[in-house]
Amino acid sequence: MENHDKSHVDPEHSHHAEHHEDQTPWHGMSVGRYLGTRFSTLKPPMLSAPNPLKLVVMINRRQWAFFAVAFAAWTWDAFDFFTVSLTVTELSETFDKSKTDITWGITLVLMFRSVGSILFGIAADRYGRKWPFIVNNILFIILELGTGFCQTYEQFLACRALFGVAMGGLYGNAAATALEDLPSETRGMMSGVLQQGYAFGYLLAAAFARGLVNTTPHGWRPLFWFGACPPVLFIIFRLMLPETDTFLEHKRLREAAGRHTAESETEKSNVTSTFIKEGKVALKRHWLLLTYLVLLMAGFNFMSHGSQDLYPTMLTNQFNFNADQVTVTQVVANLGAMLGGTTVGYCSQIFGRRFSIVVCCIVGGALLYPYTFVTTEAVMAAAFFEQFCVQGAWGVIPIHLMELSPGAFRTFVVGTSYQLGNLVSSASSTIEARLGEKFPLPNKGTTKRYNYGKVICIFMGCVFVYVILLTFIGPEHLRRSFDVADDSDMREVAGVETMEDELHDREVRAGRPVGSDEETGHQEKSATHRE
Repeated sequence: MENHDKSHVDPEHSHHAEHHEDQTPWHGMSVGRYLGTRFSTLKPPMLSAPNPLKLVVMINRRQWAFFAVAFAAWTWDAFDFFTVSLTVTELSETFDKSKTDITWGITLVLMFRSVGSILFGIAADRYGRKWPFIVNNILFIILELGTGFCQTYEQFLACRALFGVAMGGLYGNAAATALEDLPSETRGMMSGVLQQGYAFGYLLAAAFARGLVNTTPHGWRPLFWFGACPPVLFIIFRLMLPETDTFLEHKRLREAAGRHTAESETEKSNVTSTFIKEGKVALKRHWLLLTYLVLLMAGFNFMSHGSQDLYPTMLTNQFNFNADQVTVTQVVANLGAMLGGTTVGYCSQIFGRRFSIVVCCIVGGALLYPYTFVTTEAVMAAAFFEQFCVQGAWGVIPIHLMELSPGAFRTFVVGTSYQLGNLVSSASSTIEARLGEKFPLPNKGTTKRYNYGKVICIFMGCVFVYVILLTFIGPEHLRRSFDVADDSDMREVAGVETMEDELHDREVRAGRPVGSDEETGHQEKSATHRE
């Protein structure tokens, strides 16, 4: 394999005699050769990218529908998660428990999200994106209603643990539904928009909490009852849409491979056996990459939790901000996050995924001092730009993970790596709180005060360095084709003959001259070509 150091930046450059092969840019490299290309491959490829308005026009109505339902569900997923953190005081009074006890409801969600990502990820890759998505939202309805009707602390914990399973199952499915059928040129920008559904969900939760909590005789419960309503609309919306084209192509190829296999007697078992074979091939080929993705996502989750979780506590305990000042600062920070995710996601399509992440971490590190040491309301500006950088790097993640994931297990890998990373980082706020106790400040009356700003600054400095190093040594597969014709894992499982037969049938179904795709010589094919 030649020109490895350019392969990730030039998607139209053919490295193989058989262009259908979706070999990674680092395929066949020795460890020394791979490490030697980390600097050269970090160089911005400066790929041309259309005007953002043109990108919007490139997305057809069906693709917009897929993106909209995924974005809405991911946003409301975040809304449901933040309902507990925004009502900790009220919950502790209702259940006669300490605030620390109530935060176990948050911890349980983080712990069980990995279970959901595994279960729903495998289901979505095997049976399709549609029905696991619908089941996910049915669980949201049941568990949000259930939380609102809880009468005991134990019931509350049980509902939140089960909610963690449902929440963990949605992310990978939402990313696949939203992005895998999009034209390749639009994926960077839309990845950034999708990821910021999380920040948007927080803003919605904060707004509705002010309107629904303690404004009726039912206290905090109306917020949870309301949270169960929008998923009904998402279910109806998703029922009106078909499966994604990318999944349907994989499904047809599995069925074709099953028909050529004499090991099973029924088509169902043939498809399942093909799916299992794909899993074995993916683990054999990509186990090291999958481990890397979990470590990378641990760093990213430490980056977001480390910069956000203890920040309101710092504003009130150390800077003496009142409730309104804290709310405004948080809203400004989340607006910066939403803008950063979209902007950097778009720019990563031009400058590359790794380069964009590294730049965000460097600039974010430079902003740590004003973010944690400016004690006046001017800190809002620092919060805006700090979260612009943190969530700007996050905006690259959905498409970066999808481009690195094995095609047959895209939902599982994206969701599970994200949630396992989240599990590893779930102790970040506890770590910062314990470190804060090492830096006491003069008490304010009977209230103990700590220098949380110094702790956040030190902690985030270490996290930024970790993410930079891991991103630097990590791989990149910029503008990878999601077409099943370019899936080398599937080619190994199904066989060349089966693959070619199915591609021939696809051309016939599409009404195009047979071999038209082959004449392009491109690895990059957008979803619009498949329609």
